[in-house]
Amino acid sequence: MITFMRVDDRIIHGQIVTRWSKEYPCDGILAINDKAATTPVLAQSFKASTDKKVFVWTKAKFKENAQKVLDSPKRYFLITKNPVDMKELLVDFGFVPSDVKRLIIGPCNDRPGATKLGQNQSITQEEADALEAISKKGYEIEFALIKESSIGTWDKYRGKFGY
Repeated sequence: MITFMRVDDRIIHGQIVTRWSKEYPCDGILAINDKAATTPVLAQSFKASTDKKVFVWTKAKFKENAQKVLDSPKRYFLITKNPVDMKELLVDFGFVPSDVKRLIIGPCNDRPGATKLGQNQSITQEEADALEAISKKGYEIEFALIKESSIGTWDKYRGKFGY
């Protein structure tokens, strides 16, 4: 089962391991990223960052195993590197993660063409389009590097992107 969902451009790092896993029950982490899953050194570095069980999968591998994840008594975090990949899982693929209806958006670095929403939280129009689609599926989207430093929900920022 899924107990927590996050978009984080660093995928797995200290905030995931030390902060969020204390806030939400977690037996393991599902890191869904095609590049990381097909780059052994990246996959290994994510696995070495925690004592939790870590699966680094491509989106295709996740789709193959989605029902096993839902049926498992183990509690997993679902993490993607960007909102577009999360939209592919939640909207395009139609994955429904147990009872979790909140998506946390963590670090999204400043980049050309991105709109800055807060400290280390910037998104592009393409990413905004993905968040809007996720929101329309009934998910609440919150921007928070850590739980106590939330800068607000998607509803606060969606007007910046024409919604």
